[in-house]
Amino acid sequence: MARAIWSGSISFGLVNVPVKLFTSVRKKDVRFNQLHAADGVRIQQKRVCPADGEEVAWDDLVKGYEISSGQYVVVTNEELEALDPEATHTVDIEDFVALEDIDPLYFDSSYYLVPDAPGVKPYRLLLDAMTESGRVGIGSVVLRTKQYLCAVRPLGDALVLTTMNYADEVSSTEELEGLPGAGAEPSSREMKVAKQLIDSLTADFEPGKYHDTYREQVLQLVEAKAQGQEVVSEPPPEKAAPVVDLMSALEASLAAVKEKGETEDTTQEKRRATS
Repeated sequence: MARAIWSGSISFGLVNVPVKLFTSVRKKDVRFNQLHAADGVRIQQKRVCPADGEEVAWDDLVKGYEISSGQYVVVTNEELEALDPEATHTVDIEDFVALEDIDPLYFDSSYYLVPDAPGVKPYRLLLDAMTESGRVGIGSVVLRTKQYLCAVRPLGDALVLTTMNYADEVSSTEELEGLPGAGAEPSSREMKVAKQLIDSLTADFEPGKYHDTYREQVLQLVEAKAQGQEVVSEPPPEKAAPVVDLMSALEASLAAVKEKGETEDTTQEKRRATS
């Protein structure tokens, strides 16, 4: 059973909803340790001062903020602790906004909010009210001594808290070079075929359809090597040729999608005929 990583309440207006916070995503990255190739022993990392080559103990470390190349301002742990936000254990909702007004760039990590026993009714009230109004709550919360901007939104029968990036953390497209300008407009024919291609590939979003094939292949490799099997690497796939004629590429892509759809239909008809 999942364990709560935080407990507190959601505060909006004069209403407080007791809740617990649960992790909603479990990353499944493949992690490797660094070993000494000669004997297979896991190596150790040491903190060494480049000025004298000596190892530095934890007690001799301080925090420094670089203000220019090689120039640092030293800040003590006591000074930082004095600035720590007060852990109020409250999700303070300041505004309710339309979900479509928030660009996904602002979203960071998501968690489930579950009501404590006394908070079931006000939790349900907030959940249903936000669902019917199409609004999400924007506020702040302190987690592990750090203050976060956050969004609280309904998802089925649950509320989800998503930590958010602040505006000054999100880069603007105005900072990018090489974006298409006024002279790169496609022709009406190219637009028509591009839309047809998009329509032919349009489907309902099914998360389970997509897999981390790299992670699966790495785990298969590790398992095979652990069992003493000989591992033979497949040749890398050929790189696609660069697009020379955009219109030809669009038409070829559309034809390939149609052919794939016809093949799948034929296969399904054969299965029905033999069943």
